[in-house]
Parts: sequence; structure tokens; C-alpha cells
Amino acid sequence: MSPRGVATPDVRERLFAAAERVLEKGGPGALTSRAVTTEAGCAKGLLHTHFAGLDEFVAELCLDRFARTATKAEALSELVGHGSVAGNVEAVALGLLDAGGPAVAGLAMTRPAAALRVREALEAGAPGFAAIQEAIAEYLLAERGLARVARTVDPAAAALALVGTAHHLLLTGRPGTPEPRAQLTRLVGALVGE
Repeated sequence: MSPRGVATPDVRERLFAAAERVLEKGGPGALTSRAVTTEAGCAKGLLHTHFAGLDEFVAELCLDRFARTATKAEALSELVGHGSVAGNVEAVALGLLDAGGPAVAGLAMTRPAAALRVREALEAGAPGFAAIQEAIAEYLLAERGLARVARTVDPAAAALALVGTAHHLLLTGRPGTPEPRAQLTRLVGALVGE
């Protein structure tokens, strides 16, 4: 545990990673500021030093994970003509489910103030599903231009189907439902045809 008064390096990421572990172990009901700071091995008040409260923390966690996946999606433009098209797209689509994606999305939905903050940030231009969808569509269009994707594939529709499905799986995933990663992998194969 970090002693009081000692700077904690990369505090946001440390707290975010701890929250994902708490969610993985105990689900949304287990997430408290104390559980997060205990899991992170830091002072109990650290979360409230950096965030206005648990709702702001949850919203920032969601937005951070969306931004990471959007960055990964934007990097698709560097992969045009390289590797497997399905593999490249699948990596981005599955990125939406990585790092506790379903649990984090479910948590945000159970906290109305956090859900509102996320929605407002996305409406204000924070990277989210729209940025990911756009990057996938642009990538598929470029790959179609190289004949690595069939001419019959509509890049915008395929990107919408992928991101819409990931969104659906994030919001409906819970114990007992089919494994979302396998579903997204099958969808990528069906849409891209590899």
C-alpha cells in the first residue's frame, strides 16, 4: 500500500485497472471506492482526490476504454493491405469487449449519473462507438479498393453491424448468455468473407 503523501504514478490507470479486476471478481455490486483503492493498493481517499465521486470515476473509466478502442480502430488505416482483413477488424471489434467491457458497460448502465456523463461526453465529441464505426468503414472501403474485400461488401453497413452488435453484447451480456467474443468473431467472418 502506498503511504499517505507519496505520489502514486499513473493513478488513473492504476485505479481503472483495479476497478476492472473488482468487476471481474464480484460484478457491479462489488464496486465501491474502497474496493477499488484496496485492489489498487493505495490510500482509501485517492479515488476521491482525483474524481468527484464514484459516478464520475465510472464515467471516466467507460470513456477511457472507448477512447482506447477508438485509437485501435483508427490504427486500422495503417494496416490496409497487410495481414488478414478479418483478423484486423476482429481485433478492433473484440477490443470493445476486452478489459471488462461488458462489466464496465453494465456498471455504467446501473449508475444513471455515470450513464448521463458518458452520453453527454459522447455527444460532445468524445471518441466512442461512432468513431470506431467510422474507422472500420474507412478501413473496409480501402481494403475493398485493393480487392481484399468483396465488391459486394458495403463497408458502412458492415461497420454498423459490427459496432451495433458489440454494443448489444455489451449491454445484454451477463452470466449464462453466449460468449460474446465467439459471436463477434463469427460476425466478422460473415461480413468480411475470409
